[in-house]
Amino acid sequence: MGNLPHETTSFVGRRTELAVLEASIEKHRLITLIGSGGVGKSRLALRAARTAVERRPDAVAWVDLSPLYDERLLLSTVSEAVGLLDHTTRSPVEALCEWLANRKLLLVLDCCERLVDACRHLVGELLTAAPGLTVLATSRHPLGATDEHRIDVTPLPLDGDEDALQLFRDRAGRIAPQLSLDDPRTAGAAAEICRRLEGIPLAVELACARLGDSSVEQIAARLTSRFDILTDKNVWPQRHRALRTAIGWSHELCAPLERLLWARLSVFRGQIDPEDAVAVCTGGPLAAADIPAALAGLVAQSVLRQDGSRYRMLDTLREYGAMWLAELGEERLIADRHAAHFAELTRQAYAGWLGPRQVAWYRRVADTHADLCAAIEHLLRSDPATAVEMAGRAGLFWSCCGHLHEARNFLERAVDAHDAPGPDHTRALWALGIVLALQGDHEAAYRYGEECGISAWHDKDPESRLLAAHTLGFTSLLMGRPQAAYTLCDRAVRTLSGDPVKTPSQLRCMVIRVFALSALGRLEEAGEEATAVQRLSMRYGERWSRAYADHQLALVQLMQGKPREAEGHARAMLLGKFELRDSFGIALGLDLLAGAMAAQGNGVGAAHAYGAGLAHWHMIGHPEGGSPELAAVRAEWERQAREAVGGPAYDSAFNEGLVDDREKGLVRVLQGPVPGDEGF
Repeated sequence: MGNLPHETTSFVGRRTELAVLEASIEKHRLITLIGSGGVGKSRLALRAARTAVERRPDAVAWVDLSPLYDERLLLSTVSEAVGLLDHTTRSPVEALCEWLANRKLLLVLDCCERLVDACRHLVGELLTAAPGLTVLATSRHPLGATDEHRIDVTPLPLDGDEDALQLFRDRAGRIAPQLSLDDPRTAGAAAEICRRLEGIPLAVELACARLGDSSVEQIAARLTSRFDILTDKNVWPQRHRALRTAIGWSHELCAPLERLLWARLSVFRGQIDPEDAVAVCTGGPLAAADIPAALAGLVAQSVLRQDGSRYRMLDTLREYGAMWLAELGEERLIADRHAAHFAELTRQAYAGWLGPRQVAWYRRVADTHADLCAAIEHLLRSDPATAVEMAGRAGLFWSCCGHLHEARNFLERAVDAHDAPGPDHTRALWALGIVLALQGDHEAAYRYGEECGISAWHDKDPESRLLAAHTLGFTSLLMGRPQAAYTLCDRAVRTLSGDPVKTPSQLRCMVIRVFALSALGRLEEAGEEATAVQRLSMRYGERWSRAYADHQLALVQLMQGKPREAEGHARAMLLGKFELRDSFGIALGLDLLAGAMAAQGNGVGAAHAYGAGLAHWHMIGHPEGGSPELAAVRAEWERQAREAVGGPAYDSAFNEGLVDDREKGLVRVLQGPVPGDEGF
């Protein structure tokens, strides 16, 4: 948690509303801020959330629902925001309720208006299951839930405190620092702008964005003329008139290419990478070379907000852009182009999996998650064959990043929508088998693995056959059948070995073979195989396989009575999995690191690592902690750690690791000294 958005501009006014909201959070369990688009609901919620962080042990979780257009993604989006990456087959609602049951948490659901019904049902279940939970929602419409406390968010006042004018002064100072509002005419024009725009914060900010090329008096005069024209209340309902006027006027004042880019960018669901903007939005009069300047122009006019190297568009402005995209007749064209671009991105990511950019590709896939989902959703309707291809190529990335429920949803739908044989179908079956195995649905995973094997046989393709061996071997391993796992993957590697660049699943099968050997007690062979995988991974610069090789080397050395060497490999494994954001791998690695510490008499370090590990096991849906085959030896390591420092010290360090922020807790574990070698 601790995922509150950054505030890039100052918070102006709202003293009374903020006090009322903070009091309501202490008194009510469901509060909904209701108001029209651009009125400032999200900023008010964010400011209250920052205050609440100081009072709540489990802090605050912020969930941005503006990218969602499909209620099937609601649960996974909320789960990820609160730190739950469930790897089990439990109902997602059940898992989320269990996760929140004993937490005192403020959950902020921002932009609920497109998913009102789904949000109402989810909130009802969560509040029933988690007595320490408080929900703060923002929406253009009430949720309609039981005991919902509604707070109307109105525009900024135009008199009295004059918050609207203060907002104008603040934003004007950013755009035109040389501007002074001390002159009565200029001050009067600024007040007239705020009055015309009814104190709506977004409208005022859009007007201020014009101060780079217009005077305050000129802006006031132009707004007045626009209001004189817009008199048809059937077209411009009174409650939307000022905001529509400000957005429409900003749109008119944009250069033609900026307007076209605004419309086309409305297809994006998440933050926008400039590279993606060029790929999706180039065409017709808008050349690729024009896009950087057009992006800068939209930022200057407050249509886009820049966050590092990426951009985001407020939902209200995205809706306006989508309206113009429809007017241009480009809805289908740009949606097709968006889907094709992200399908190509998954091709490149999958092709680059075995190589030095592996970590970068994992992060790229994670950062574009909302748009990948939107692309596959579109392709399931328009091009099921490409949807199968895209879902299969994204499957391993999603599994590692914890998006198992979404991966299963898209893979099952894609396989059902297009079952024509071929390598893409085989790959989708492989990915689905891996997802099901990670969720613990081993029987279903094995069935899909067998189907993958049949499909691979028809493909007559080495990579397809390695994929089938990998998913069947992985599932066999998790089902407690290491000999079967070893036989499947050993046969595939020996029969189909070749250039790993062309058949990257060769390396994945080698990893399964190592795990099977150690599970069979063939430790010398496991160590040799793990070293071979490590060397091969280092040659290609990849981290996923290398991290698992380090895991197995740590395990083998622990079993052989070499805890110091084991600790080094466990730390290396954790660093690799941390780079990949692989929570399942991190949980495995923390258990081994704790064992290595315990075997060296470092009871406090071991206890802290065990606590941090249990926090990760909880997050991925394994509250019992640890991997089953190591249960007995893990219990022995824990006993050694407790004896080394005594029960109270052990419990204190364990609880500290358990309640730490997971990322900070992992960093603390990794930074801890190794006994006898402070320079490690």
